[in-house]
Amino acid sequence: MLTPEEMKEFERELNARKEQILKNLDEAKNKMTLMQNQEPKDEGDYAALAVEADIDERIIQQQRAELNEIEIALGKIKAGTYGICEMCEEPIGIERLKVKNFARYCIACREIVEREH
Repeated sequence: MLTPEEMKEFERELNARKEQILKNLDEAKNKMTLMQNQEPKDEGDYAALAVEADIDERIIQQQRAELNEIEIALGKIKAGTYGICEMCEEPIGIERLKVKNFARYCIACREIVEREH
């Protein structure tokens, strides 16, 4: 189990990442608004804007998914279930949490979940 100090550190890291993602999403929204207001001069400009918009949209989707995982992890901290695997209910190793602080599964269960998807 995690110590209270470790729990606080993970909570701090999760909140910091959440703030960074919210900032990134706001910047991406502003960038996309600017791109929508641009008038392409030719087909090349149009294609470049379309590719850039597609890339930005994929990044936004990834950031939103990560934000959702962070919100779940923060909720688990409040509930006292952070660091517990959702499948086997065993503790998730601290080394795994250090790499992916919003991990929902231990390594063994994560492999099972990935095979199922």
